[in-house]
Amino acid sequence: MIEACLTLAAASLLVKCLPFRRIARLAAHPPAGRAPVDRKQAADTVAWAVRAAAKRARFRAVCIEQGLAAQWMLRRRGIAATMHYGVAQDPARGLIAHVWVRIGEHDVIGGETAGRFTPLARFPDAPPLPG
Repeated sequence: MIEACLTLAAASLLVKCLPFRRIARLAAHPPAGRAPVDRKQAADTVAWAVRAAAKRARFRAVCIEQGLAAQWMLRRRGIAATMHYGVAQDPARGLIAHVWVRIGEHDVIGGETAGRFTPLARFPDAPPLPG
């Protein structure tokens, strides 16, 4: 939980201070170390910690900050995760954006609403999305 709080705070600060292209480069780094035997369990634990930290944060901790924090925490554990960035048209708010993180087909964070969004980019960069 402490790691999630610190990583989430760092992500929030970077989102405030850096242009998106720099943040995207940070999100494109490969994982470090050896992946744990149970990647799904590790991912679920990271997702729980990031969500819990975001609920208690006294700073902005929405999807982009949560996605960056989750991806960085997974990377430190040797798990390759992909951060997805998409947009959707909202009748009340206009164009809105969303970030979610996946490991293969497993949603780690932000995936519960990802179906509403048209994917624009993935980090690390991947082949173009079908469709």
